[in-house]
Amino acid sequence: MNDFALLIPEFLVAGLAFFILALDLFLKENWKQYLAWVGFVGVVAILVISLFVESEGQLYDGLLEFDEFTKFFRIFFLVIAAVAVVISREYVESKLKYPGEYYGILLFTLLGAMLLASSAELLTAYINLELLSFGLYVLVGYERYNAKSNEAAVKYILLGAFSSALILFGISQIYGILGTTRFDEMSVAFSALPSIYPGLAVGFVLIVSGLGFKLAAVPFHMWAPDVYEGAPLPITAWLSVASKAAALALAMRLFAEGFFTVFGEWQPIIIVIAASTMVVGNLLALVQKNMKRLLAYSSIGHMGYLLMGLAALVPIVGDGTTTEKFSNLVSNGLLFHMVSYGFTSMAAFLCVIVVYNKTGRDDISGLAGLSKRQPLVSLVLVSALFSMAGLPVFVGFASKFYLFNAVGGQGLLWLVGLAIVMSLISLYYYLMVARQLYIESSEDGSPISVSFPTKVVLGGLFGVMIVLGVYPAPLMAAIQRATDAIVSGNLLSLV
Repeated sequence: MNDFALLIPEFLVAGLAFFILALDLFLKENWKQYLAWVGFVGVVAILVISLFVESEGQLYDGLLEFDEFTKFFRIFFLVIAAVAVVISREYVESKLKYPGEYYGILLFTLLGAMLLASSAELLTAYINLELLSFGLYVLVGYERYNAKSNEAAVKYILLGAFSSALILFGISQIYGILGTTRFDEMSVAFSALPSIYPGLAVGFVLIVSGLGFKLAAVPFHMWAPDVYEGAPLPITAWLSVASKAAALALAMRLFAEGFFTVFGEWQPIIIVIAASTMVVGNLLALVQKNMKRLLAYSSIGHMGYLLMGLAALVPIVGDGTTTEKFSNLVSNGLLFHMVSYGFTSMAAFLCVIVVYNKTGRDDISGLAGLSKRQPLVSLVLVSALFSMAGLPVFVGFASKFYLFNAVGGQGLLWLVGLAIVMSLISLYYYLMVARQLYIESSEDGSPISVSFPTKVVLGGLFGVMIVLGVYPAPLMAAIQRATDAIVSGNLLSLV
């Protein structure tokens, strides 16, 4: 019998979205600015409830699986969504219409991301992925009188539909041969096959290609710079974190529970994609003049690091030994770096939003002299960039060190070496932004005012980047529980 108490956080998110849509109908225009606070308080309340709700069990005969892995991603998505709602407030008030629809759709994408983390079957995962994607299609084109926003939405929809078709075709190939789409049953069916049939190889390649689009992995990354540049800035921030983390959650569960018995077949493909993504993302970021496009290519590079971890997720068996302990470390490193990237990316985008709201500029040269005009925003932005580069003290250093060490323990030392070189290259273009902040002078020397709520969020994100970089133990304890939920039991069967 299904225990729907497991879905309490998801029900509450859906209810909050409908409540905001309904409330918007009855509020006067000058009161609609408070819808952001309704959304924020609602998300925080759901976050608190999620910490105590039952998190162990299955629904619909295993189509949805609730464990510590699901709970970890629930909490992460809710925290990021709360930040996204707050940083949207001033932007929506000044540049967008229909705030009720904006926050409602944002919450529906949150619902899709949360359900995606619990999906343990391919078709269920596909439906939840589309729930997330359709909301993002609308939000990317929400500035309907902005030509760049319209262009970004059209590109995102067309390429998103193509990637969805690839995933569906891949699912049909796998189901036609294995007769199941459940992850646990797929692993059993794979282990019973004498060899990998061509149809299965095609199915795997198609699914990986579709997920590669969602992760903006090379060669499926071409949409990211244009969509990042054209979308409203708060949506660019939400897109850069939520969609990537949701796709990563699906990929980790799929590979750890569904494909782990045939890891030797898919590992070389993921390795090639990871290496290409790291190189292309960081090299193309060197020539960018627009801050949103620079962060887009930077995010592509970071997806390369995460894919590198995904390639090392299943232990390498050789000389009769199994290094299953490193698989737990790899999974820990993946989740740690995802959290690190999520908070630093939101911090960087919030700083760009503050400047854009006051100046209307999102190019790198528009940040010139920011350290004199707004020292707090300048400090948080340069800290976020240095964290992404992996400099000590910041959380990006700790997460990269953890992830690179675990991947190296799986025997992929050359890939780790490439990742280190790409991190050094990324430091160059981050320093070019820092030069604008602290060395170059601005023609307009007037100070940039920042509201108190924005200062609180900036301070909070800055504190997270420092505290998790110096003392990540509490976060790592939660990550370890999430890792044990999907990795340990499956990998022991390989020994």
